Amino acid sequence: MKSTEESESLFASHEKIHPRFVLGFFSRLKILSGVVLLGLYYAMPWVQWDGQQAILFDLPARQFHIFSLTFWPQDLIYLAFLLIVAAMTLFFFTSLAGRLWCGFACPQTIWTDAYLWMERLVEGNRAKQIKLDNAPMSFRKFRIKATKHSLWIVFALLTGFTFVGYFTPIQDLSQKIVNFQLGEWETFWLFFYSFAIYGMAGWMREQVCMYMCPYARFQSAMFDKNTMIIAYDEKRGEERGTRKRSDKNYKDKGLGDCIDCTLCVQVCPTGIDIRDGLQYQCISCSACIDACNQIMGKVGYPQGLIRYTTENRMNGKITKILRPRIFVYASILVLILVGIGYGIATRSLVEVDVIRDRNSLFSETYEGLIENVYRLRVMNLDKQAHIYDVNVTGIEGLTLLKEDDIAIEAGSVITLSVRLTADPEHLPKRSTTVLFHLVAQDDSELTITEEARFLGPFIRH
Repeated sequence: MKSTEESESLFASHEKIHPRFVLGFFSRLKILSGVVLLGLYYAMPWVQWDGQQAILFDLPARQFHIFSLTFWPQDLIYLAFLLIVAAMTLFFFTSLAGRLWCGFACPQTIWTDAYLWMERLVEGNRAKQIKLDNAPMSFRKFRIKATKHSLWIVFALLTGFTFVGYFTPIQDLSQKIVNFQLGEWETFWLFFYSFAIYGMAGWMREQVCMYMCPYARFQSAMFDKNTMIIAYDEKRGEERGTRKRSDKNYKDKGLGDCIDCTLCVQVCPTGIDIRDGLQYQCISCSACIDACNQIMGKVGYPQGLIRYTTENRMNGKITKILRPRIFVYASILVLILVGIGYGIATRSLVEVDVIRDRNSLFSETYEGLIENVYRLRVMNLDKQAHIYDVNVTGIEGLTLLKEDDIAIEAGSVITLSVRLTADPEHLPKRSTTVLFHLVAQDDSELTITEEARFLGPFIRH
C-alpha cells in the first residue's frame, strides 16, 4: 500500500503543440482547399440571385432559399436525404482515401489552419513561438499576445457575423449592427458562434479532433487493408539514426533511410509520431509527407519514406481500389442523388389538403340532391401570387359550390369551404372517389390533384 506522501497522476496536463510550417505539394493543396472553402463561406451570403440573397434560411418565414429553389417545412424530407448523402459520401471517401475529409475539408481543420497562420504572422515561426511561450511575462510578450488574440477575436466575430448572415439577410444584418438594432437571437448566435470558433480553432485545436469528434473513433470500421493511409515505411527507414550527408555506407552500419530529424513530428498538428504506426489522432493532413520528402531530397535519398499508401502495398500485396464496399457506397449515393434530383424537379409548387366535414356524413338538399361539405387547405409554394381554379370529377353531374376565389399570396396558406352536390341516381355506392383539380389561372402547369370521398345513401337500383 502506498504511503500518503506518494501520489500518481492519472491525468497528464495538456501541452500546447507548436506545429512547424512546411510547404510542399500536399500543403499547397491544403492551402488551396482552405482558401476556396473559406472564400465560399464568407462570400456566398453576399451573392444575389433573382433580387434576393442566393442562400438564405429564413426561419421566421419558414422559407429556405437556395438560388432559384425555395424549400418549405414540408420539404424537410430533402434535408433528411441530404444528411444521408453526406454520411454516405464520408463513408465512400474514407474507404477509398482514408481521412481525406479531416485533412483537407473539415471546418475544424480549415479554421485551425487560419488561426495558426495568424499566430505565425504575429509570433513568428515555431522556434520563436516556443521561446515566447517559455519567456516570463513582459510588456513585449503581452503586446504580441494581445495582438494575436485581437486578430483571433476579429476573425471569430467575422465568422459569427457570416453565420448569422445565412439566416438573416446579411445586408439587413449589417445595417442592424451599424445602428445597434440587433435582435436578441441574432446577438446570441453571433457571439455564440464567434466564441465557438475562437475556442475550438484558437485554443482547443487538436483536442477537438482527438477527444470531441466521433469520426476519429469509428473510422476504423470503414478502413480495410486497401484504404489509402499515410504510413511510414518501417522496412526502409529502420534503424533510425543520424549520419553525415556524405556517408554513403550507412546501411553497412545497420542504419535505414530515416535520419531521425523528427521533422515529421514537429509539423504534425496533433503532435503524434507517424513512425509509431497508424493512429486515430492522425487527420491525414500530409504535412509529414512534405517534411520527409524535403529531408530526403536534401540528403539525396529517394522520396516516399512517409507516403500515401495502403496496408496491402506496404506488405507487398496488390491493392484493390475497386472493391465491393466502394461499389455499394457509390451505388447508394447515385440512387439517392438521382432520387433527390427527380423529387425536386417534379415537386409541385401548390399543395392542397381536402378535409371532409366531420359533423355530418352527408345531407339532402330541397332539390333532393346529396350534399357533402369539405374544407380545402391550399398552400402556394411559388414565389409569386396565384389565383387557382378548382373543379371536381368522379361522379356524373357533380356540382361544386364555393364561397370565395382561391387567391393566394406567395408562400401563403388559405382555408375555404366548398360543397359538392350530386344526384343520388348517379351514386353507385355509399362511398365514391372524387378528384379535386386545382390549376393556376396564369400557369396551366401549376396544378395538383387530390383525392377525396363522396358519401351518400345506398340506393338499390
